[in-house]
Amino acid sequence: MSTLQVNRVIECEGLACPLPVVRTKKAIDEMKAGEVLEIRATDKGSIADLKSWSNRTGHQYVGLKEVNDVFHHFIRKAESADTKADQKYPHTATNQELQTKITSGEAEAIHIIDVREPAEYAFGRIPGAISIPLGQLEGKITELDPSQVYYVVCRTGNRSDMACQILSDKGFHHVKNVTPGMTEWIYDQEQDQS
Repeated sequence: MSTLQVNRVIECEGLACPLPVVRTKKAIDEMKAGEVLEIRATDKGSIADLKSWSNRTGHQYVGLKEVNDVFHHFIRKAESADTKADQKYPHTATNQELQTKITSGEAEAIHIIDVREPAEYAFGRIPGAISIPLGQLEGKITELDPSQVYYVVCRTGNRSDMACQILSDKGFHHVKNVTPGMTEWIYDQEQDQS
């Protein structure tokens, strides 16, 4: 197997979403078009996060290697004419707004999708939330009804922002990104029993 020429390496081991994407964006901004960035991360969610970020911004996600529980992501910087601005999904709801919907009896009219990794979901989630990790969303989109109302949650609002953009692009028009997400969710939670 040939070796990929890498121009820069950033270490993101031990960092959770959104930090690998934030550091990747900063590094890519400092590089020249055509150069390759290697991102080393241990967060399993970084797989979907970095692929999605690359796709949204026009940079080429070259590939992934996993070595000793470290994910080595490779992204080639695009020419400036081929890049797209990294835009935020415009329709959001705060944690408090979602909690109000749940406690007011409107929970039957909404669906909560948790796009974090299975381990994060298992250790604490909004009651009734369904788990669809971001990396599996496009494969499971046919199981969802575009006419329904969806509130999408993750740890910080970054991964759920990407999920909302995917759903919107697929014709889902009643989708809200819950911010700031589970890091600041102070209401009831459920978790898997061991």
